[in-house]
Amino acid sequence: MKDYEEIVAFLDQWGCFQKAVFLLLCVSIIPNGFGAFNLVFLTDVPDHHCFIPDLNLSEEWRKSIIPKTVLNGKQELNRCSRYRLDVVQNLSDRGLIPGRDINLTDLEEERCVDGWSYSTDIYLSTVVTEFDLVCSDQWAQPFTTSVFFIGVLVGSFFSGQLSDRYGRKPILFATMAAQTIFTFAQVFSTSWTMFVILLFFNGLGQISNFVAALVLGTELLSKTMRVLFTTLGAFLFYCIGYMTLPWIAFGIRDWRTLLAVLSATSVVYIPLWWFIPESPRWLITQGRVMEAEVIVRDAARKNKVQAPSVIFRESEVGFGSTLRLFLYRCSICLGNPFLNCFLSAITEVPAYIVSSCLLRKCPRRVILSTFLVIGGGVLLLIQFIPDTLHYVALALEMTGKFGFTMAFTIVYIYTAEIYPTVLRNVGMGMCSSAARIGSITAPYVIYLGTYNKVLPYILMGSLTIASSVVNFFLPETFNKDLPETVEQMQELSMETDSFHYCFTFI
Repeated sequence: MKDYEEIVAFLDQWGCFQKAVFLLLCVSIIPNGFGAFNLVFLTDVPDHHCFIPDLNLSEEWRKSIIPKTVLNGKQELNRCSRYRLDVVQNLSDRGLIPGRDINLTDLEEERCVDGWSYSTDIYLSTVVTEFDLVCSDQWAQPFTTSVFFIGVLVGSFFSGQLSDRYGRKPILFATMAAQTIFTFAQVFSTSWTMFVILLFFNGLGQISNFVAALVLGTELLSKTMRVLFTTLGAFLFYCIGYMTLPWIAFGIRDWRTLLAVLSATSVVYIPLWWFIPESPRWLITQGRVMEAEVIVRDAARKNKVQAPSVIFRESEVGFGSTLRLFLYRCSICLGNPFLNCFLSAITEVPAYIVSSCLLRKCPRRVILSTFLVIGGGVLLLIQFIPDTLHYVALALEMTGKFGFTMAFTIVYIYTAEIYPTVLRNVGMGMCSSAARIGSITAPYVIYLGTYNKVLPYILMGSLTIASSVVNFFLPETFNKDLPETVEQMQELSMETDSFHYCFTFI
């Protein structure tokens, strides 16, 4: 039985066909950089305090009606209460001066019964200001993010099975269309409940689209180009979307307009359907050999090479049986959300370049565990940096971000190399589903910092270090062909068992 890559060896490694597929798939990934991080701006919480109706209050009382509170060592206006309006009105009418004639701490407070006033220094409006997700309803802030990643979790699970059953290409464009439609529908949300329901369906298409594109590129491109596509291709173009987002958000400070613009930019990618082919590997596993041969012959024509008269013979073809958020939310740099997001994104570029070089020369398990240790180690170490050493903490944070980005890049190609063609999209979907558990719980892990600021770092750092150890129980795929069948995947596992036996003996 010949290996698929042996059969199509007559194609150039980097011909016109591969270049077109490489570029088009990379371009299709750009909108994922928008969808994964737009909640940073949509759900941001501007400064706010209780709304004060336009009453005849003296200037002194208007400035003093909001109680002062100490937050993180700084005195700020209370965000959730004010002094009773009728009492303040009476004291103002009597000409009494707050702080001189009246001790403010003796006055009774009341909740923000008239709503809130929000600062417009950074945003004209966000989902939080639109639906008043503050004070007693502030639980809805992290829950909104969790709903999105629950959608991603569900989408990861089902899209993998659908992709292995109906094809990589249909699911790639179906999820792309779903993202576009539900992003645009969110613009017309009339309540927070409606917004999160649409956000859930948006999440269904988010990671599903990314994984489908990654698997399709992995199966269409040659062994040498596969690594380049996964690192400098897919992830770099994802990062381009990520880096572009804060500039779009900087120019558009209204959440509805921002979503409308992001959905409009996604529409232009749907016509790529006519230029991106289906995976011949997948077609062969479905017995659709003639369709696979048509695609390979078209590739030969575009590459200007001569294809054999018969490419696939049935006897030769075997048939077998998703922290960045955490790191971004914990960002300590400069206090500007747009600059924070841009710096967080730009840190990923060198990580993709370095990972592209390392993946060509180094075993997967070693480099994945190494960068997990770097990322987890920084999380454990950064809590000991004094607040006065701001730039030391910032440098450590960027180092940790670099480590996690490297690990994130490596784990995707590693996963694609472990699973056989007949199960590849299901396998990646299941692994991505497991990753979404972390995404769903991340907002609440961050909120542990309200009780003790070191808890999120200890928890995330410890889990990361533990995962670097567990990684060594996976099979090594470096310099090995993609498995086509379950039997070939089991051969990889048997080699790993031998490694573990020798390791234990030592």
